Amino acid sequence: MPIRSANAVWKGTLKEGQGHLKLESGVYEGPYTWASRFANASGTNPEELIGAAHAGCYAMFLSALLTNNNTPPEELNATAKVHLGDGPTVTKIELHLVANVPGIDADKFQELAQEAKAKCPISKALAAVPEITLEARLT
Repeated sequence: MPIRSANAVWKGTLKEGQGHLKLESGVYEGPYTWASRFANASGTNPEELIGAAHAGCYAMFLSALLTNNNTPPEELNATAKVHLGDGPTVTKIELHLVANVPGIDADKFQELAQEAKAKCPISKALAAVPEITLEARLT
């Protein structure tokens, strides 16, 4: 299995400084600052990147489970909302999924959706997060 990497450079103090993030693949490169993390300034932040990783991993893992169930999805639209609380610490992640999966019954869909939440590699990596919830619905 490949090893993936990303690079972060930070210059200056926490509040006045600024950073730059770059993904090894080159698909993203951009700034991050205290304000982009703790306020609503432009730029990204670690929590947003965690959310993207979690949503992407979850959707891929669920796709595999659904395909193995002979009910391949037409579309899985996953969102991860990452809550940053006091400390600061990640206190909660809310996974939201809207899925178009022809031929699956609602109970089996919920079972596989929960299994993907528990077993996707990023969920496992985020095991220290006190609460990860899932709202999954079929369209």
